Amino acid sequence: MNEHVDNHADVETFDLAPISLWLEDFSGVKHLFEKWRQSGVTDIRTYLREDEGRIRQCASLIRVLKVNKKTLALFEANDFNHLTGNLDSIFRDDMLQSHIQELSALWDGDAEFSSDTVNYTLTGRRLDIQLRGAVLPGYEDTWTRVLLSIEDVTEREDARRQQIESKRYAEGLFEYSPVSLWVEDFSRIKRLLDEVREQGITDFRVFTDVHPEFVGQCASEIRVVDVNNETLRLFLAPDKLTLLRRLPDIFRDGMNAHFREQLIELWNGNLFHQRETVNYALDGTERHVLLQFSVLPGHEQDWSLVQISLTDITARKKAEAYLEYLGKHDVLTKLYNRAFYVDELNRLERREFYPVSIIILDLNGLKVVNDQWGHGVGDALLRRVGEVLAGAVKPPCYAARIGGDEFAVLLPAIDELGAASMIDEIRSLIEINNQYYSNIPLNISIGWATSNIGEKMEAVAKRADLLMYEDKRSHYSSENERRNLD
Repeated sequence: MNEHVDNHADVETFDLAPISLWLEDFSGVKHLFEKWRQSGVTDIRTYLREDEGRIRQCASLIRVLKVNKKTLALFEANDFNHLTGNLDSIFRDDMLQSHIQELSALWDGDAEFSSDTVNYTLTGRRLDIQLRGAVLPGYEDTWTRVLLSIEDVTEREDARRQQIESKRYAEGLFEYSPVSLWVEDFSRIKRLLDEVREQGITDFRVFTDVHPEFVGQCASEIRVVDVNNETLRLFLAPDKLTLLRRLPDIFRDGMNAHFREQLIELWNGNLFHQRETVNYALDGTERHVLLQFSVLPGHEQDWSLVQISLTDITARKKAEAYLEYLGKHDVLTKLYNRAFYVDELNRLERREFYPVSIIILDLNGLKVVNDQWGHGVGDALLRRVGEVLAGAVKPPCYAARIGGDEFAVLLPAIDELGAASMIDEIRSLIEINNQYYSNIPLNISIGWATSNIGEKMEAVAKRADLLMYEDKRSHYSSENERRNLD
């Protein structure tokens, strides 16, 4: 570039150079600079930025003396006159601002300058270019010979822009994903597992049974690289720093058991796996999540980058739990329902519990209440029975509504004395309940039975049921006698 190129230079070398070359006369710019200095201009950059017309003025004073064949080809010009007659189509838009950099270098006394800018071919095609210029030796006082080279870097810049766009796209997918995303470094865990393998361990599950502390050690070696916006929302974190500081509040309780299963998957070479687990938001509420783990491509050898997605399935789990609840419970009384009662009878029989006591209860007078006061009042009576039985019966015993006004209590491993004690507790709670609802008191008929060795549960329930009906007949007989006396 510093080689002297003028009328005596090797014209063939200039013309056949594989890069675009321009020989230009900047003497008009030099004269203009001298006038500006005399008028008091000191900061050329600010001065040019204040008025774009000043940049245009400088550009208009530059005279193109010569270009080579590569220049004509690059800018799609037929000849020199075609090129120079349309310079305003080549140097436009972004070019003016980058021209400040070149002019400032000359103003500061530099004999060389460079810039990355944009030109356009005569057909309108955009060119990303790298421009370098130098005042040729011997012309430092006049700037009448300035050699410029223009390198077409469009392909490189397109690739760079594509890379930036791809990165922005990937970051957008990460940041605005509708599921919680975590990028983590598992490389230290990989080394720990490799060390265990080198010790000759083959059954990792047994190893972690014997050394549960190893799971905790691995968990402490996880390094969180980044999390996305949905992660902050899911765990109610105000920012990433707060989230990272409070990771022990998110991953706690039974997390070691779930993490152990992850480690076993990794030990077995499963770099992509998923499982359901429970985390906690920063306010302490549960977050049921579907965890999907994947070692990112290119990091299979060291696990230095893994992505974990957490899909919030809390609502689904609640719905499933409610459906399961409905399948086993009576909605009105909140006690277990008949389906659960039948299943539990079968389970007790299969497990050969002994003894098993069964209490059968029936609400007296429900039909009269429904007829006289309406079904809403009758439902309130049933709910009160549910409250009484829920207060008296605790696991492993169960209370269930097995018919419209009929209830059952299952007492595994409870003998006659235990059953009698339970009945006393129920009657006591009924008396207390009636003190609050004296206008319509609860009145219940009760029968109970305790299993004999080898007796079917159905037979025990039938005996209790028959005794309940005897109690009911006795109740209604007493009622009729009182009415007759009245």
